[in-house]
Order: sequence, then structure tokens, then C-alpha cells
Amino acid sequence: MSRFPSFSVRTEVSPSVDSESLQRWVVAFCAIRFDLEQGQLVEECYPQGCFSHDEELEIAYSSFPDSVSQHQNQNRSSIHDCIFFYRIHRHLKKSLDEKGVADSSNASKFLYGYVFNRQRHDERLKRGGEQKSVVILSYSPYSSVFRPLLQIVGPLFFDIGKKALEHIAAYVSKWPAPLPGKVMDLPIGNATLKVNLPPAHGLPVEGELSFEEGASSVAPFVPNSQPVPQGLFHDSDIFGSFRGILLQLWLLWELLLIGEPMLIIAPTPPQCCEAVASLVSLVAPLLCSVDFRPYFTIHDPVFARLNSIQEGQAFPPMILGVTNVFFLKALRNIPHIVSVGSPPLNSNRLALTTRSSTGRGSGRPEGLGFQQLSLKKFSPSSLLSAVRLRRDGPLCLMTEHKEAIWSIYSATTKPDTSILNRLIDAGVSPRVEESMSVVNNEILRRHFLELTTNFLAPFSPYFRTSTPLEGSSPYVDPPSLPPFNADEFLASLSARGPGKFILKRMKSNWLDLYSSF
Repeated sequence: MSRFPSFSVRTEVSPSVDSESLQRWVVAFCAIRFDLEQGQLVEECYPQGCFSHDEELEIAYSSFPDSVSQHQNQNRSSIHDCIFFYRIHRHLKKSLDEKGVADSSNASKFLYGYVFNRQRHDERLKRGGEQKSVVILSYSPYSSVFRPLLQIVGPLFFDIGKKALEHIAAYVSKWPAPLPGKVMDLPIGNATLKVNLPPAHGLPVEGELSFEEGASSVAPFVPNSQPVPQGLFHDSDIFGSFRGILLQLWLLWELLLIGEPMLIIAPTPPQCCEAVASLVSLVAPLLCSVDFRPYFTIHDPVFARLNSIQEGQAFPPMILGVTNVFFLKALRNIPHIVSVGSPPLNSNRLALTTRSSTGRGSGRPEGLGFQQLSLKKFSPSSLLSAVRLRRDGPLCLMTEHKEAIWSIYSATTKPDTSILNRLIDAGVSPRVEESMSVVNNEILRRHFLELTTNFLAPFSPYFRTSTPLEGSSPYVDPPSLPPFNADEFLASLSARGPGKFILKRMKSNWLDLYSSF
């Protein structure tokens, strides 16, 4: 992605911000610095007074990588930028309605923090460098909006300071209200963000859910030239995140489907949060009901509770994305550990997860077929490595990062070899690599969309109401949904089966998966 070098603001003009309109998209813009004596400090917050002191501390602690990157180049001074995001719990004061009754619907919300972090290495500075982060905080997980917006406001803040936050807030406050599931053009200075918002049924908000669109017996396909988001984080990089363990995607899909707790560990925050976002997107169009944390740190208030879980006690259904190997010991009772990504190379270029919807590179990309994956997995050396990984356990990551999964869960769903054979491995140039990732992500996303919708198909009768009688009053209660009884459902499903699509892709114990779900 471009840093939008041509973007400019008229700093001599005081911006006009509509606070109420701004809140539809953004709660606040913050600038946070790492002080060598006091630690992380919120340096600027716009609008002011949005957060309590404790909330500012939690935001500040979540907005930095665990440590300054040690991968420096030969330059005396170098800059490392990266973008990642996190999700934290925010407890709000309960408001009273007109009758004086406490409204608990807004008493607790999740706050998403999108971070532009800059690490400047300079041997002339104390401790050899400095760190600052620019953060967009929102109640909405609109990654397709806030990532490109960060690429504008982040560098702009380092150019002109606090005025960047004020001017960007003014532009955002003039945006129309979000339209879930729609393409929107959002003007920002002399640039325009063209974004595709996730559909309403994929957003983790209060209210009733409708499965009419997603629970049909046939997956809701769209033309290849028109990618339409079917769930949350529809633009995440599934292929790039799990490239080293593609055969395990179906296992991960099952674990997410049945709400199993997982620890995702990666070398950097961008790789970490991208993997968690990709996991959440695998179950579209089903709403992910598991508490997911794209980037989790020991400073999160939830950590103390998780750290106190004793052996034999159930771990809550959560997906935790981490970079600190300390969690391997602190959360040793979590049943599933997934290690992804690769350590960063010596580079000072912008470490962003980028993707393009258009453009074809030159070169002759090679296929990443099932046979190639099979040979890599089952060769004697690979088999020996797998046995050694299993024997050593996840604590082997304390000394060397490797891509692997540790889980005793036996998957019901079989990897789809036809899908793996369609994936393309370019490896020619960054441009071709990015273009091929777009193609691979579309293939994978469509497959898991079809897999999920066919898995949900047997439940569809329970989400359909009968049509009201003609001439009935519109003010009476709507017809109730059919009652759901798990035992009766499983008995009926056992007798008739889940359909050819599911039976072809699952082992004989497919009923156990439905029972766990």
C-alpha cells in the first residue's frame, strides 16, 4: 500500500468536527509514546476525555510490540513501521432510560484498536532508539477502513504532530453512516478510500441474527469478478497466514466451529493479528461467537484470570493471538496451540499486510498442489521433524520459531485435495506474490463459505417462521420460531444425514461434530 505521499492538510485552518457523526466510525485517535522511565504513555487523545486513566493505561500497553525489533540493518539510523490491531473489553457506565431503569445493553463493549507503530533505531539516542504509536479506536471491526486510514494518519502525525489527528477526525466526521455489506467511497483529503464493509450478520453487535441468507442448502456464491464480503475480516490473508500448515486449515475450521480455545503465536504483531482475523473469517457466514483477541498481552485484565486456571479446569472459549513466548508457560493449560508466520528479515521497509484486488504480474507461477504438500509432509525428514515437534511440545518455540500445531483433537473434516491443487505458489517477485495471494485467498474463502453454509443447512428450518395469516394485525406478536431440541435434532439428522456435500468431506463420525457444535 502507498503511504499517500501527496496527501496534505491545510494546517492553518481550524478543522470543524461533528462529534456525534465521528462516533459512528471512531471513538478516538490517540498518539502513544514509550517513555524510558514511565513506560507507555498516552501523549495525545482526540477528542479529549474519552477514556478514564485505567482505560488509557490498557490502551497504551496494548499498542506496542512486546519488544523493539532486533533486526536492524547496517544503517546508523533506521525506521521500522508496522500495522496491527487488538480487541479489548471496555466497561461503560450504565445509563438510565426514560423510566429510570438501567440500560445494560451498552454496559460492556469491545473496543478495537488499530495501531500504526514506528520504531526508530538510532545509536545516538538513549537505549538506541524510540517508539511511538498512532491508534484509531472504534467499536466497529472495520479493518478495510482503518488499515488504509492508518497509512494516512500515521505518517502524517510524525510529520505535523497533533494537528494530524484533528484534521483526520474532521474528515471522518463528514463521512455518511456505515452501510454494512455495502461498498462505500469515503473521502479523506485529496484521497478516497473505497471500502467493502462486512455484512450486518457478521458483525459482533447486539440484536437478533438472521440465518436466512447463510443457512441455505447451497452456498451463496457470487461471480469471481465481484468479491462480496460474507463475514467479518473478509479481506484477511488466509493463505499468507497459514501457508506453512495449509493441510491443517480444516482442523482449525472445526476447532473454531465448536468453540475450542486456541493460542495463536507468531513472531510479529502483524502476523499474529492477521492469523486470528483469518481464523475468524473461516466460519463465514456464521457469526464468530468466541471471544477473539488478535493481539493479546500480559497487561490485559483478563490475563490474570486465565493464568490462574489450574490443570483439569476448562479453559474459556477464546482465540488469543500472542507474540511473547512467555504465554506458552503461563497458559500451559490451553488445549490447542498454533504457531504461524516467520521471523522478519533485516529490512527497514514498511511491514504491512498488503493486498491488491487488481493487477497481474509477469512470470510463471508454479502450482502448489496436493502432491507437493503431501511430499513435504510425508517425506522421511519431514516425518522425523513432525515426530520431534510432537515430542518436544510447544515449548520448543522458546528457542526457535516453527510453524506447527499442537492439539489432541481428531478432526472429522478431511482436507479437500481439489482445493489444495488449485492453489498457486508464485515466489517470483513481491508483485506476483501479492497477486497470487489474492487468487488463493478467494479460492480458500469460497470453499470454507460453502463448507460452513452446507454444515448449517440442517438447522435452517429452526430459523424460519411461518407466514402470518392474510389480514392479521401487524401489531400482534410475530410467529414464534420452531422449538429446538438437541436430542431430537441429532436423532433426525442421524436418520436422514446432513447431505452429500458434507458426507463427502467428513469421516463416519460426522454426527459427533454436530453434537459438539
